[in-house]
Amino acid sequence: MSIYFLALLIGVVAGLRAMTAPAAVSIAAAAGWLPVTATWAAFMGFRFTPYIFGLLALVEFVTDQLPSTPSRKVPQQFGARIVSGGFCGAVLGTAGGSLIGGLIAGIIGAVIGTLGGYEARKRLVAATGGRDLPIALLEDVVAVLLALWVVSSVL
Repeated sequence: MSIYFLALLIGVVAGLRAMTAPAAVSIAAAAGWLPVTATWAAFMGFRFTPYIFGLLALVEFVTDQLPSTPSRKVPQQFGARIVSGGFCGAVLGTAGGSLIGGLIAGIIGAVIGTLGGYEARKRLVAATGGRDLPIALLEDVVAVLLALWVVSSVL
């Protein structure tokens, strides 16, 4: 599978859930699925990195359900997703021998995931009579499963 395609998909994950992508990438690095030990991204495989990113992902899962959470399209949220997607794409790109290509693919994927995820959620919520919680939980599951599939497909 092309490293660029996988970097694009991890960017899509970041667009759906900004912290799920780095959590999955750090778990993969710590498990040895991503060969990043002798690179700038080696810290992603350190012992506590998956716990830190995992905790941040869990916090994001909870806060996403709150009615006071701003839209993913506001500049701060959108920017965080782009940074997360670019960073995770760069880590995958580094593992595959193309840091810059992975970075760019991750950013593009984050834009796709942010805007596409917003539209999909909005339409599914409307189709279910305005019930957001089941759709938000479905989006969580999609993000986690896609992230795990991507990081397990790198090697």
